[in-house]
Formats: sequence, C-alpha cells, structure tokens
Amino acid sequence: INTMIHAGIDIGSRTIKLAVMENGSIIKTKKKINSYNPLVTCREILADVEFDTLTATGYGRHLIKNYIGCNIVSEIKAFAAGARMVSGQCRTVLDIGGQDTKAISIDGNGRLNRFEMNDKCAAGTGRFLEIMAAALGYRFEDFASEALSAEKAESINNTCTVFAESEVISLVTQGVPRNEISLGIHKSIAQRAVNLLKRVSVEKEILFAGGVALNRCMVSLIENELGCRIIIPEDPQVIGAIGCAFLNE
Repeated sequence: INTMIHAGIDIGSRTIKLAVMENGSIIKTKKKINSYNPLVTCREILADVEFDTLTATGYGRHLIKNYIGCNIVSEIKAFAAGARMVSGQCRTVLDIGGQDTKAISIDGNGRLNRFEMNDKCAAGTGRFLEIMAAALGYRFEDFASEALSAEKAESINNTCTVFAESEVISLVTQGVPRNEISLGIHKSIAQRAVNLLKRVSVEKEILFAGGVALNRCMVSLIENELGCRIIIPEDPQVIGAIGCAFLNE
C-alpha cells in the first residue's frame, strides 16, 4: 500500500519548525532560526525532505503559500491539533512563542472551544525574555536558572517591553540583585500567561507549547499559580508543525 507522507511547517517570528508524519507517526522534526528572508530559510529546511502534502501555519504561512502553493491553517487550529496528537488527554493549550501568547481550550473530541491571544505586544513572550536577559547582562541560557536562584522577586511594574527594560536598568543601578529582578520578570510573565488561560479554561490536562516552555523557571511559576502540573512535550517548539501534518492525515 502506498502511504502518504504529510509535512507541516510552522513559520514563526523567531524559528521555523518542520514535522513530517507517516502512518500517524512523526518520522522527522527540524528547526531553524528564522532570518530576514523566511522564504530562503523555508527552502533550506525543506531541501532534503520528501512529502506528499505540505500544510503551513504561523506568521509566514501566506508567504510560503504564494511560493509553494501549499495548504495553510491558523495557528490556533494547528496548535489544538498538535497538542491532541502529542497528548490525547489535553484540554487546554498554552503557547508562548517568540512574539505572541495563545491560550486554547479544546473539547473531549479535540475540537476548538475558544481561544485568547496576546499578539498586540511582545511583552510576556520569548522576545521579551531575550531583551530582559540582555538588559541584565545574562546569557539567555542562564536567565531561568539565575531567576530560580533568587530568594525573593523584585516586582516589575511595566508590561511594555521598552518601559520594562528602562525599569530593569534603573533597578540594577539601584543595586537590586540581578537574580531578584530576573525572578520578578519571570513572575510578571507567568502571571500574564495564567490570566490569559483563566479567560479561556484551565481544564486539565494543560499542555505548554512554544519555546518558552523550555524555561524551567516559567514552568514552575505557572504550575504554582495554577496549583497543578502541566504537560511539557518532548519538543514544545514543534507542536504547531505537528498539528499541520496531523490535519492532513
């Protein structure tokens, strides 16, 4: 029997993710940092990949549709499908990516109930964390562990990236320990993510997708706020791409 190979590509603001599925199983995933020319990056990530169908989601989905003529789906639909594929019990999805945050509620059959998105502003996203780490003089990979090492959190009042950066620099010059400021930044983002979730649903199981799910401090703060464990997939960044491939199965 000829089996079809379905590929899904999620063209995010920071990273492009690819997932390839055959007979209902993921056979390959790839990630590449996005460049100023997303089409070139898409070409590179697809170069040695064989597939019968391709479905795209993310910021650049319309761009690749014009270039390749593939199917496109909304990020909400892709993440809902990907989360169900990875965890059959999943009822709520939190996705914190490079430039936006999404909270999605799905029913017992994997159908979309409702969703909320914070896409007006980069505050509380991966990009925000990168800017704050740089403002504190931390390597991005050390940022979460530094925050976890703090005894207490310094509260951060500004939610706008530009103002928050000024506030952080001002706190540093006042001699506030950097790890306390780091924890304060993480807490403000965790609180915002939980508020977004509560507007949608906090029905278990809750799955955390997107690059920020790799941040241990963020996971632990969100779990504390919600009072329950959340599912972190093996590779939280490829959930949207998996959803795209799965929707063609």
